[in-house]
Amino acid sequence: MCELLAMSSSRPSHLTFSLQALAEHSVNGSRDGWDAAFYAGHDVALFREPGAASGSALVNFLQSQGPSTTLAISHIRHATMGEVALANTQPFVREVMGRMHAFAHNGNLPGVEHHPGLTLGRYRPIGNNDSEHAFCVLLDRIHELWTTTEVPTLDARLSVISAFASELRQLGPANFFYADSDVLFAHGDRRLQAEDGHTRSPGLWVLERRCEDSDKVLHADGISVDPGFQDIVLIASVALTDGPWRAFAEGELATISRGTVLKSVCLDGHPRA
Repeated sequence: MCELLAMSSSRPSHLTFSLQALAEHSVNGSRDGWDAAFYAGHDVALFREPGAASGSALVNFLQSQGPSTTLAISHIRHATMGEVALANTQPFVREVMGRMHAFAHNGNLPGVEHHPGLTLGRYRPIGNNDSEHAFCVLLDRIHELWTTTEVPTLDARLSVISAFASELRQLGPANFFYADSDVLFAHGDRRLQAEDGHTRSPGLWVLERRCEDSDKVLHADGISVDPGFQDIVLIASVALTDGPWRAFAEGELATISRGTVLKSVCLDGHPRA
């Protein structure tokens, strides 16, 4: 299956974790493309290739010279629907009301293009895969929220995204990241587990850290943090280090901004225990 990694931090940081190492956690191997999106305010710097991250000169450049950001999303693809092509690499990004919105998905959604509740509207895929179709559906649903106010309330966005996630889970594993330049939404579902080859939860893992040394640069857990107090949240398909990672509950949807988990709910709408 595909591999996901996201970082949210209170101050600009560098996401330097090896994409090659991330790909090694995949059961089937992930050599069909990679993509990394680095937010800069309302815009996104997007880097992607329709090939393996291993040996990529661009990946090597990003790991040493990548942009500093408070929000980054990366994805390594194992193609299950759609050919190996640039248009099918994730995260997908689109502009909505002057902000770049990004989406990356891990799992399979067979029949999504024919599902009566997930039909396309004003947004259309560029590639031909299930994940981008799902993203276009989400954008169509979220669009109206962004036309009524400058920044929709967190609860309003959470309501739309929760309903969307519940529908996707009926089709297949639906681990995804969605960011609107203000908040990162992370939904954990099921995934193919490397240890036994079974599809089950957890689909995502989260690590929350506070860096309290204001005099030293921190190099740990795949990030480089400039000196100063810092809050950081890392979310990945698997726990990447020996640190205190927490597994997402099946159907858990978390909202993260500036290195802080704002709210985490299950699909029934109740706060996570």
